[in-house]
Amino acid sequence: MNDRLSRFNIFIYGIICYAIAGGSFLYFIGFVDNLFVPQSLDSTRIVRLSKALFINVLLLGLFALQHSGMARSGFKEKITQIIPPSIERSTYVLCSSLCLITLIVLWQPIGISVWAVENTVLIYLFYALSGLGWVLVCVSTFLTNHFDLFGLRQVYLHFQNKEYTHLEFVTPKLYNFVRHPLYLGFLSGIWFTPTMTISHLVLAIVLTVYILGAIQLEEKDLVDIYGEDYRQYKSRVPMIIPRLLPSKRIKSS
Repeated sequence: MNDRLSRFNIFIYGIICYAIAGGSFLYFIGFVDNLFVPQSLDSTRIVRLSKALFINVLLLGLFALQHSGMARSGFKEKITQIIPPSIERSTYVLCSSLCLITLIVLWQPIGISVWAVENTVLIYLFYALSGLGWVLVCVSTFLTNHFDLFGLRQVYLHFQNKEYTHLEFVTPKLYNFVRHPLYLGFLSGIWFTPTMTISHLVLAIVLTVYILGAIQLEEKDLVDIYGEDYRQYKSRVPMIIPRLLPSKRIKSS
């Protein structure tokens, strides 16, 4: 009875972490696109420029450190000595969400315009491309395994008293054109804006540099897990700029 209650509590924990992640991501979209939030990325500056830049870069550094640091296999081995392995991914998702929320809450707008599109058609075009990017982020997660990515599969298997196994390596749909459609969507979401301020530009540049570096670490882990399958896939499909024709889909035996 106690074991089943423990497994149920872990399952509820995973759901809560997932809900926080979803809510913070939706708010972040509004924050970046200046939609439906009280203070956005491009709001008017309220502190001096040097202080704003320092705080913002520090917040981005915290987000990057957590996001990549907790994803490393060495960190996972250590943290699973403290917490159950079944909630390792959910805990990662929770910490990522809390860092994102911290970034949003403490972000210091600068408000100095780099570009401001005035043509109505172009404004809608920029918003459409940004929106398409955010949709691509979401779609990409479901093309592989959305619930594994956000820790729900792990806690559900634990609730069912089943052992976790790594997902089979497949390259569905968009993944035959580009290896990281999720990151491509994220970059589209942050760069395509009709109003680009210094504040927005700092976030876009730092996160772009971070993403390009994080991909290298992520792919090293994928090679460790999937071996030659991923090496072959990597040699055929571009990292972030889509190819015009799809590569042949690979499926591990």
